[in-house]
Amino acid sequence: MEVFTGAGRRRTWPADEKAAIVAESYAPGRTVCGVARRHGLTPAQLFTWRRLARRARQPLKEPPVRFVPVVVEAGPGLPPPPASQLRRARRPGPVRGIEVEMDGIVVRIGSGASPQAIGAVIRALRATS
Repeated sequence: MEVFTGAGRRRTWPADEKAAIVAESYAPGRTVCGVARRHGLTPAQLFTWRRLARRARQPLKEPPVRFVPVVVEAGPGLPPPPASQLRRARRPGPVRGIEVEMDGIVVRIGSGASPQAIGAVIRALRATS
């Protein structure tokens, strides 16, 4: 319990402390009222800090990457590719991006991909594994 004595005055909060309190309010299982109470704030003040934090974020320069689910099915009568084609496809060459192989499927992300696109691909792969 915190007891305030003397004349009341406005408290000032360092930006990093505000950011930590706002982040705590978004944690799973936490409520704005509970976090505000724990730090001696009113819920309205914490809601204001959260709104200001949302506004301060930079808008995305490119639209978010969206993925569509894909189902790959092997045809019943397709013969395997000739061994000569397999050797050529597997020859190591210069790396020009990121290559991820998972369950026999290869995903290549070009070197010009944005960090947001790379993150979206990784999140999509994690979600399907």
